[in-house]
Amino acid sequence: MFYEEILKEFNKKKVKFIIVGGVAFNLLGGVRATQDLDMLISLDDENINKAINILLRKGYKTKQPVDPKDFANKKIRQYWIKNKNMKAFNLYKDYKSYEEVDIIIDSPISFKNALKKAKIVKIDRLKIPVISIDHLIKMKKASGREQDNFDIKELRIIKKIKKL
Repeated sequence: MFYEEILKEFNKKKVKFIIVGGVAFNLLGGVRATQDLDMLISLDDENINKAINILLRKGYKTKQPVDPKDFANKKIRQYWIKNKNMKAFNLYKDYKSYEEVDIIIDSPISFKNALKKAKIVKIDRLKIPVISIDHLIKMKKASGREQDNFDIKELRIIKKIKKL
């Protein structure tokens, strides 16, 4: 998984993050192909700078003609959300690969609330904070995409099975 190196570095540098989206769906027990890494992060300046600097060092860049370091500027970020309808800050490795990272900035679940119910998934020595099933369902309902509606049905099944 391409994002393993990112998550290792995030853990090492103590970036506050939670995995959401398709990767979270898989880590919670679902099965579907996904090609990007979606995450919520704490939107304080220091945390954003750590996350962006790691991604830049790993060779990620923005598709938008913006300085990625501007993402840490709250006023600029709010402008992007309000005037550019930005839902996520996207960084990608290159056009030949599918390696993309989306930092979700317009979510029905705040990072702080998601963190309260997040589950830690361990893969080898890597600890990955993953959004709870209930919070992921809420995020997927808000998006309303066909794939998300399918994921919601599966997540409800997974939730019932895990309670047994």
